[in-house]
This record gives sequence, structure tokens and C-alpha cells, in this order.
Amino acid sequence: MAPSAAGPQGVAPRTSEITLAFRCGAPYIRPAELRGSCWISIPGALSISKGAVPGLARGLGHMAPTYVVGSRDRCPTAIAAPRLRPVPPSKSSTTRTSLKMSSSSLKASSSLKAALRAEALARRRAESEDNAAALAAHLAGAGLRLVQDRSPAMVSAFSALAEEASPLQLMQALASAGIATALPVTGPRGTPLVFRKWRYGDPTVAGKMGILEPLASAPEVDPDFLFVPLAAFDRSGQRIGYGAGYYDRSLEKLRAMKPVCAIGVAFASQEIPKAPHEAHDQPLDYVLTERELIDCRSFPA
Repeated sequence: MAPSAAGPQGVAPRTSEITLAFRCGAPYIRPAELRGSCWISIPGALSISKGAVPGLARGLGHMAPTYVVGSRDRCPTAIAAPRLRPVPPSKSSTTRTSLKMSSSSLKASSSLKAALRAEALARRRAESEDNAAALAAHLAGAGLRLVQDRSPAMVSAFSALAEEASPLQLMQALASAGIATALPVTGPRGTPLVFRKWRYGDPTVAGKMGILEPLASAPEVDPDFLFVPLAAFDRSGQRIGYGAGYYDRSLEKLRAMKPVCAIGVAFASQEIPKAPHEAHDQPLDYVLTERELIDCRSFPA
């Protein structure tokens, strides 16, 4: 159940290093043959968008256009044919090789994330209504206790999509306990979320992609305790989101200001053994499922 806008309701391309491919959903890496001749990078010659991921976007339960996983998932250069004459290695060619290796690794990670995201969201779509109700109830109970143990100044939750666990009961419990709460506002792609004060029962409006948000007149706040939606997670707190990076940028910004606690909300079926992560990915402190509260700080990354 999501908050209502009508009234006061709650809320890889081939490279010279490696080629990443998928067969029946299972990733594998095939080494490419390296010749030792010098390759030429031609800036701007080719820009390839990776395979998009069909599925739910953050919105009012609508199916959204397929995603492109951020600007990191684009190839800024093309590799020309090798020179016929070998060229001795130089400092600049070594740097170019290093950059190509780094770019290739990022693309491999993005492709693997896309596959894991699609599989986890498919499992989430198969969850029963009973499991959804169990997760919402556990979120309200265990989530409230976790907040009360930490006594944060401001708690943020989110407006649930169809198939996401609804934090509505949690927001109601927090309001009854006199705890200040907020909801995120989604801005242009590439920016962090803006958080505005919102209390259970306050009006909402449909924002970007139909996500219900506080009114523009609501005060902007900086939460120090966030309940975070996700597509997949592992026990070390690494999270795979929906591909746009909003929460990574938001958590990075908030954590630069003060101590912040982030709690992922997901079904147990969304857990994966190991989530690939990069330097910009922000880890979760806890994950709350219908079965348990996982303290991710107890598990090595």
C-alpha cells in the first residue's frame, strides 16, 4: 500500500582485455587474445549503451522504460585496428592500457549488476501477499525498535512501489512515537535525493516517475537514519539498487556531513551471495527482511 496523491495516505561491449557474456543468466568471463601490438584509442568514435534491464522503476507500480545503468555504462572510445609495426612501450601507452583495464572492469561490474538485479526483481515479483504483509509488519516492529535504540533526529523512509514492501505501518508507528520523519524527492538524474519533512497522514503529490512525495512547501531536511529500497543485497551490506545511483549519491553526501545509518528493506529472496561493488557504492548498515534483521557490520565486505 503506497500513500495516495489524492489525500493523506502513507507512503559490455568487447574490449582488448576481457569479454563479459551471459548464458542462461549465469555470468562468465572469457579472456580475449592480446597480441602485443599497439592499439589506438580514438576518442568519441563509438558510444555503446549496455543492455537495459526491464522491470519496475521507482514509481507508482508502473512498468517503466528499460534502464541504462548510468554514464559509467557507456564506452567513450573505440579501439582501432592494430598498427602493422610494433611500437615500444612508453609511459603514455602504459597509462592508456591502465585506463582501458579500469574501464573494462567497470563495464564488467555494471553488466553483472544488471543480471543480478533482473534475477532478484523476478524473485521479488513472485513473492506472495502473505510474505509482503509479514515484511511490512516486521519492518514496523523491528524498524521502530532500531530507531528507538539509536534516537536519530530525522528518519527517512520511502514511498513503496508495487511489489516493494510498504513502510506505511512503520511510518505510522514512528509518528505515534513522536519521531520526526521524511520522504525523498527524486530530482534530475545524476543528483542526490532531496529529503522533505513528512509525517504519516500528511498530503503527498506524484513526483518523478509517479513516486509519491511530500509537497514542495515541506521543509528540506537531512536525515541521519534511512530506510532504503533495493533490488538485491548481500550480508556485508553491499546493495544493488535500480541503476540510477540516487541513494549512493545521497548517502555519500549525508555521511560526509554526519554519522548516518542506512537500513535496506527487502524480501529474503532478494539476498545474493556476493554483490559486486565499486568505489562509489555506499554500503548498508543493516538489512531488514520478513525473516530477520541482519547486522551487516558483522560481515566482511
